[in-house]
Amino acid sequence: MKHPDDSGVAHGGPAQAGRATPARPPAVSFADLGLPVEVLRTLSGLGVREPFPIQAAALPDALEGRDLLGRGRTGSGKTLAFGLPLLTRTAGRRAQPKQPLALILVPTRELAQQVTQALAPYAEALRLRMATVVGGMSIGRQVAALREGAEVVVATPGRLHDLIERNACSLGRVRITVLDEADQMCDLGFLPQVVDALEQVHRDGQRMLFSATLDRDVDQLVRRYLHDPVVHSVDPSAGAASTVEHHVLVVHGPDRYAVTTEIAARDGRVLLFLDTKHAVDQLTRHLRASGVHAGALHSGKSQPQRTRTLAQFKDGRITALVATNVAARGLHVDDLDLVVNVDPPTDPKDYVHRAGRTARAGESGSVVTLVQGGQRGETTRMLAGAGIESTVTRVRSGEAELSRITGARAPSGTPLDGGPAVPRPKNGNAPFRGLGTTKGSSRGTGGSSRKAAEARKLAEARKAARVRRGG
Repeated sequence: MKHPDDSGVAHGGPAQAGRATPARPPAVSFADLGLPVEVLRTLSGLGVREPFPIQAAALPDALEGRDLLGRGRTGSGKTLAFGLPLLTRTAGRRAQPKQPLALILVPTRELAQQVTQALAPYAEALRLRMATVVGGMSIGRQVAALREGAEVVVATPGRLHDLIERNACSLGRVRITVLDEADQMCDLGFLPQVVDALEQVHRDGQRMLFSATLDRDVDQLVRRYLHDPVVHSVDPSAGAASTVEHHVLVVHGPDRYAVTTEIAARDGRVLLFLDTKHAVDQLTRHLRASGVHAGALHSGKSQPQRTRTLAQFKDGRITALVATNVAARGLHVDDLDLVVNVDPPTDPKDYVHRAGRTARAGESGSVVTLVQGGQRGETTRMLAGAGIESTVTRVRSGEAELSRITGARAPSGTPLDGGPAVPRPKNGNAPFRGLGTTKGSSRGTGGSSRKAAEARKLAEARKAARVRRGG
């Protein structure tokens, strides 16, 4: 069963604050959890009949107004776990201009939009107005939405801070606050803005925090702002989803781009992660020149560009999404069964969240990490830190083993944007020469220029030998 809730949280270490509640018996349906009839009718209309474990566990406490520390493996359904209680407890109240009644803070624009989309049908059923407040979009429209009145605001910390500074938003009437992906907000440097928001919301309000890990900054938030929270940690031993296969593919350096290209040309969608915006753009151009329907996603793109690219990836017009870590949190795509770390992450948390883009809501998937020989030790330590056991395989482009693991196949070679075609190596194991990554040229002139230089050197050596012999 596909679930409209599109966010999960990855598991971290044991809770350092709050107290765990005894496991509740599994609920047969959402009707057992005390939700209003309007919400139940909407759930039924969307084909959502059985709650996920995190929802069955968290909903009763959240509906009672308890502070909550929620943790569950990725794809576990946390958006509805906090969203349905937030909407239910806000229903019947009306926000004044610029004064929302409930706040959901998230780290990225994409996650903000997905949370809004996931909760919108239920908000509409309860006649609640929602506003999404994120950077990269028209601040004037967001000011107008707040001025008209919105009971629920979904926001990134930076843009919310800007609107508060402009006196366009006041948090004094917010009685329910959710921090989603709290660890990433801290990792991205948003801790001061998060603290500032928590200092402004109603002191006696409800707080719900969801986080993959409880490191020092997140633990500080829990201890300071959550009052006697109940802790719900579902399937804590799973780490990343247990239905994921993890592979480390050892590649020869010059062959790395050829391997990546063949994986991207597979039949089905694939999400490829690289470390930098420049590398993402470079690989995307190469893939499109090779005939692969690829799109780039990173913070250098405008928000409309990012939104359009994600929509095209979800509906299949783009089959290879090339991204930086901006896509590692919150992104949900049905039937995404392969994630590729073209650049291996160095932080175990980054690996877990990248891996969490596949095998969501009980589906299966694979995570492939490409490493060169010198990276194996560091990658092994990173995977150990993430609690991941992986299969290590040495592969070359064009080989059956690469296809078996990833579905890799040769690209069509027909450029999508009208540029010159990218030449394919004469055999699958030939070093790939493209984008200036190795000596030679993607236009095919490198081989001839090298041969000419070698001929000149040979002629000069023969001439010198004749001179030495007196000839």
